[in-house]
Amino acid sequence: MTAVQPAPSHVSEPSAPGTSMIYLGGPPLRRYLIVYILAMAAITAVNGGIGGILLPLQVQDIEFAHWFTGTDASANLQHLTDLKAAIEAGTTTATAHQQHQLDLLDSYEAARASHLSIVTGVGAIAMMIVQPVVGLLSDRTRSRWGRRAPWIAAGAVLGAALMLAVRYSAGIGLLIAFWALVQLMMNAAQGSLNTTVPDRIPENKLGTASALSGIGTLLGVLVGAVAAGALFDAMGLDTYYPFALALAVTGLLFVLVARDRSSTDLQVPEANWTDLLKSYLIPLRSSDFRWVWFAGLMVMLSYGASNAFNLYMLQSYIRPALSTAEATRLIPLMTLAIIPGTVISMLVTGRWCDRMGRRKPFVIGASALFAVSMAVPLAWPTLPAMFVQNILGGLGAGCYLAVDRALLIEVLPDREAAGRDLGVGATGINLGQAVGPVVAGQLVVLTGGYGSVWVLSLIAALIGAAAILRVRNVR
Repeated sequence: MTAVQPAPSHVSEPSAPGTSMIYLGGPPLRRYLIVYILAMAAITAVNGGIGGILLPLQVQDIEFAHWFTGTDASANLQHLTDLKAAIEAGTTTATAHQQHQLDLLDSYEAARASHLSIVTGVGAIAMMIVQPVVGLLSDRTRSRWGRRAPWIAAGAVLGAALMLAVRYSAGIGLLIAFWALVQLMMNAAQGSLNTTVPDRIPENKLGTASALSGIGTLLGVLVGAVAAGALFDAMGLDTYYPFALALAVTGLLFVLVARDRSSTDLQVPEANWTDLLKSYLIPLRSSDFRWVWFAGLMVMLSYGASNAFNLYMLQSYIRPALSTAEATRLIPLMTLAIIPGTVISMLVTGRWCDRMGRRKPFVIGASALFAVSMAVPLAWPTLPAMFVQNILGGLGAGCYLAVDRALLIEVLPDREAAGRDLGVGATGINLGQAVGPVVAGQLVVLTGGYGSVWVLSLIAALIGAAAILRVRNVR
């Protein structure tokens, strides 16, 4: 008589009361990955569509109304930009009225770049603050939905509501305040969502999970940019509404479909909040963690600086300059151009680094390729160069996104405090995203052009690659 073998379990028991199960494979893992990718895509769609298109358009509308008033309100910025290029080339001379409008153009360009950098920079600083705090608190959260779910659901829903306040902000001050609040809420959700990976994924699948997370990030940016570019002509700033709906729905979907085990019986020591806040410094005492943190800061500074002004560069940096409508339509196409190579590099790199058991060469190579991409529009300020930069940068970003999170998880000093330590790790990424646009915006103001942005981005990416060489205990 043959004994009946029990069905294989695809879920392991949690290691401590109130913590998550580990997905070993099968339907539970697939279901988790699907809703994880959707939720991650919705969050990054906000950054791709709103951060990349809607916010720059909103800022430039506010600034245009401030600088071009009265009879100057009918000025054609594309014609003025081409006139400026012709004057600089010595092929024409400005009339008095044209010179007046060119002076307004210079002031408008500087204010537009400076204020957009502040809007995006303050939003990124808000991200930097919230992720470690939420990570620390979520490590200690008791609920029947688990430790992370309350933060994911609340962050997604409140972030969606605040997004509508951004839509109706008529001045730069309100725009800065409400966008910062949106980033606070979204990153409470995103930080907790990211922490579910070390909670639920075994080490031998971290590279694959990291690659799939990168694909979700990339798809979100693409869908966000395409949706914003396609919908803006018809809906104007009401395009904020579908982004808000997607954020709220996917956040709640993750909580309901990838439901975690209850953490009501979670055992945590009495809270000493002074000690807990000091504990933020604990992971930075680890040399490997510190270098990975610094590398992420520099690469994301490069990314933040180079991507902050894409819409404005199409209107003011490349020759010939494009109109606002042309630039708005081309941003999604530039995003689309990076997809094939980026997706392939993510999938190949994620699996390859798992099989080889190596992370550092992939992160170093990705950062170096990202730096090389910055040299193209610096040397050749044209529309084709912008496409080439996006394609090369996309290949580098694909490799980087596929491996960087796995590398960060491997250098965590304390797996029992993964939420805290990943939150601290995220501060480096968020600080880079915050500092990059602000520094780039001030460079535009100081130099009167966007060429210095590419120099900054190139140098920062190379520094990020060099920093990974100092990591010792991970190959």
